[in-house]
Amino acid sequence: MRAAVLHRARDLRLEEVPTPAYGSDDVLVRIKSVGICGSDVHYWRTGHIGDFVVKAPMILGHEVAGVVAAVGANVSALKVGDRVALEPGVPCRRCEWCKTGRYNLCPDVRFFATPPVDGALAEYAVSPADFAYKLPDALSLDAAALIEPLSVGIHACRRGGLTAGQSVFIAGAGPIGLTSLVAARAAGATEVVISDVRPHRLEVARKMGASHTFDAREDALAHVMEVTSGRGVDLAIECAGAEAALVSCLKAAKRGGTVVVVGLGDAADYTLPMVELAVKELDVKGIFRYVYTYPAAINLLASGRADVEAMITHRFPLDDLLTAFAYAEEGTDGAVKVMVEV
Repeated sequence: MRAAVLHRARDLRLEEVPTPAYGSDDVLVRIKSVGICGSDVHYWRTGHIGDFVVKAPMILGHEVAGVVAAVGANVSALKVGDRVALEPGVPCRRCEWCKTGRYNLCPDVRFFATPPVDGALAEYAVSPADFAYKLPDALSLDAAALIEPLSVGIHACRRGGLTAGQSVFIAGAGPIGLTSLVAARAAGATEVVISDVRPHRLEVARKMGASHTFDAREDALAHVMEVTSGRGVDLAIECAGAEAALVSCLKAAKRGGTVVVVGLGDAADYTLPMVELAVKELDVKGIFRYVYTYPAAINLLASGRADVEAMITHRFPLDDLLTAFAYAEEGTDGAVKVMVEV
């Protein structure tokens, strides 16, 4: 099969590799649609993300959907021909965090395209059957591939305790900021303010339901206070992976509000306004990927309560792999979410 194999920083090749073997509890999936994530671009650009270092050739890609090509002997819930979205992180199922329902924190989770685990930007991928979610007919495979980033947005809103009628500020209008916007609207947020430094991203955010947008280089506090009549937002979500963005969130949150940190930048440490955090009695929470969000995401998309395809700006065939990554890295021609058709 053909696959997008990263050998080292800036060395991404379309290669012939063996089709992966599947076990009795697995499904073999013919991959059809893959979204290029910021983490894919980061590995391609630098060869590592934090302590995760590409030391051997690795297939990229974890936002994926396709069609079941074969099933293991013990699989009964899926059959050949079923359209599925693959949840890319498979935990051990035995540790404390798995047993208490927080399997995203499993220390032994195997996540697509996280060294040394291969991803699924390839013609075929294998998944445990219970991490392959059957899709309703109305859902496109492109939308199904984007269940993965939508899951991050859903988990961020859940961690933030978002309820109907509340207000949200999102710092960063890249794909994760946009899926957080979609998730917040689906959860009943009535005001969603979002910032970014790229005008074309803000334009997409307005199309996807943002009530107010502004350039992130401007005064976030002034914009948020204007929209909320001086109160601040109930929930601020940091999706830019930058110190300035997190500071903006801390300032924008109301007294007693919540800040959820989603973005991970290059800096390991930030300088933050601790007095503001303490005096306003803010709750600051991190998130790591997501946990059991795929069923909710599928229901939201199938019902029309959420739309993620609006952020797809470019589609490329697998043969144009390097062009697709270049567009995703640079935001060429207004690129927001770039998809690869396998």
